[in-house]
Amino acid sequence: MMKHLYALGVALVLVFTAEAQEVYNLKQCIEAGLERNYAIRIVRNEQKISAYNATLGNAGALPTLDMSGGFSGTIQNNRNSLRDGGTDKTHGVNSETATIGLNMNWTVFDGFGIQATYERLKELQRMGELNTRMTVEDFVADISGEYYNLIRQKTRLNNLRSSLDLSKERLRIVEQRYYIGSMSRLDLQQAQVDFNSDSSKVLNQLEVVHRSRIRLNELMALDNVEEQIRIADSLIYPNPFLDEVDLWKNTLSSNAALLIAEKNKTLSELDYKKVKSRNYPYLRLTGGYGYTANWYEVGSYDLQQRLGLNYGVTLGFTLFDGMNRRREQRNARLQIENKKLQTQELELALRADLSNFWMAYQNNLDLWALEKANLVAAQENYAIAIDRYKLGDLSGIELREAQNNLLEAEERRSIAEYNTKLCEVSLLQLSGQILTYIAPDPEKAPF
Repeated sequence: MMKHLYALGVALVLVFTAEAQEVYNLKQCIEAGLERNYAIRIVRNEQKISAYNATLGNAGALPTLDMSGGFSGTIQNNRNSLRDGGTDKTHGVNSETATIGLNMNWTVFDGFGIQATYERLKELQRMGELNTRMTVEDFVADISGEYYNLIRQKTRLNNLRSSLDLSKERLRIVEQRYYIGSMSRLDLQQAQVDFNSDSSKVLNQLEVVHRSRIRLNELMALDNVEEQIRIADSLIYPNPFLDEVDLWKNTLSSNAALLIAEKNKTLSELDYKKVKSRNYPYLRLTGGYGYTANWYEVGSYDLQQRLGLNYGVTLGFTLFDGMNRRREQRNARLQIENKKLQTQELELALRADLSNFWMAYQNNLDLWALEKANLVAAQENYAIAIDRYKLGDLSGIELREAQNNLLEAEERRSIAEYNTKLCEVSLLQLSGQILTYIAPDPEKAPF
């Protein structure tokens, strides 16, 4: 009775533990990772920095206003020679000065350089958004790949356990026949070896599943990286309805790397505009308002006070700077050309990647359909083989071959299924559509 109660208690604990485990689907894994993943949080902070920097003040378009005050004094011994030949001496003469005032400096015009700087800061802000988006897209692709890998490894574990059950059943049959004398010890040993081999495969696969689960927890940045999470899906369902023309069209308009390359070209054009601003004159305003007090121990005044406004205008033009402007403008034009070439090179590379992924996607779709048919045939073949084996019409080696064929067919179908899904994820990432996993509406994208 105590043993039964103990077993019941253990079963209840396992049930409650399983119920306490949170079940994650892919969308929940991605959302948890976007909220907690360290790389995502870092890049979002960098995006905020670029947004804070995009101000008129940082571009130099606004005046600066400083307030300053000070106090100074001197103690001197004076000796003055008079015209009549006498000498006037004073010792310890103390003079003190106090000042306080406001000073303003403002560059009103510098040849459109300020405007170019401000536009550059705004472009850097937009680039910060694109960098965040690209990091998010890479993260979504990584976590999606690991999520589907965990499904695949669990599927393989189930297949290996099923194969182990088949080996266990074969070992049971051989043992019974061996004890009644209808099978040799060699048959028994071979069945035992095959059973042990399948047991070893199951143990190794448990480790693979563990590593995949830990990696998924790491990507989600869970507090307990060893948390025994459960995933909602047990099967992988590739999408067979992607269209290559639409994917390429979306790549040209939405690929984050391509958009960043375009931004780099725009930044080079603004750098050229900044350099050209030195061809124009500049206009600067200065102004101030302050109070000054001087105390004297000698002289006509005991205290002198001044309160007033000072102002000034500076209009200047750089006539010659050692041909540096010409050199910098040539270099800036070459940088623009380089950015154009880099963008074209990237576009060509994206086209090649899309072509390769599309070929792999179609090929794996065909393999997936083929391996599903092969699995049905392997299952029927094994069913026939085990029946013949039970009747004594089939050897253990032939049954083992049928069993391995079934396991290999299940593995090939699983691999084709997984590879097709990975190609799908890669194509969506390449075309800038990967975030549809969590935000079908682009305006609700998490960046």
